[in-house]
Amino acid sequence: MAKVIIWNLVTLDGFFEGEKKWDLDFHNRAWGPELEALSSDFGKTAGLLVFGRITYEGMKAYWTSAEEEGEVKTYMNALPKLVGSRTIASSDWNNTAVTADIVGEISRRKQTLDKPIYIFGSAVLCDALLAAGLVDEVMLAIVPVQLGKGTPFFKHGARRDFDLSEAKPLSNGAVLARYAPQSAA
Repeated sequence: MAKVIIWNLVTLDGFFEGEKKWDLDFHNRAWGPELEALSSDFGKTAGLLVFGRITYEGMKAYWTSAEEEGEVKTYMNALPKLVGSRTIASSDWNNTAVTADIVGEISRRKQTLDKPIYIFGSAVLCDALLAAGLVDEVMLAIVPVQLGKGTPFFKHGARRDFDLSEAKPLSNGAVLARYAPQSAA
């Protein structure tokens, strides 16, 4: 059975992007050899990458046209990808499927895959998967930046409790934190 892992970078005040879509400048504060190695590990171990439509559109645009060559670019373009969307029905990005029933599809794939399923970005999709009880781990790089404005990663709604699995400071001041969602009582 596959483990479903949410991966994201967030600011100290909880934003995963700035005021405008794809305002990710704060990522530069956290990026370095440690996150590059983590990205490489994702590529080596992932069974599936999952995106909401907006994240998918940005990732596809970037990774299919990125000039730099390297392991991460190769993984991003080669790995199986799944997009949760109610507005698009197909994709021309290599090895990408689209579904309007992301909760059902993740539930099915979790049972059939044996490698981790990583969800990148996609706050609305992550909220739906957390609410459905399908997430095994939330992995965050907490970036030592306060934006003041932006898009919050966690949506307002029901309370959710998490158990800390690991906290690891990075050499640039960011903290890699892994949490396991507690089961609803």
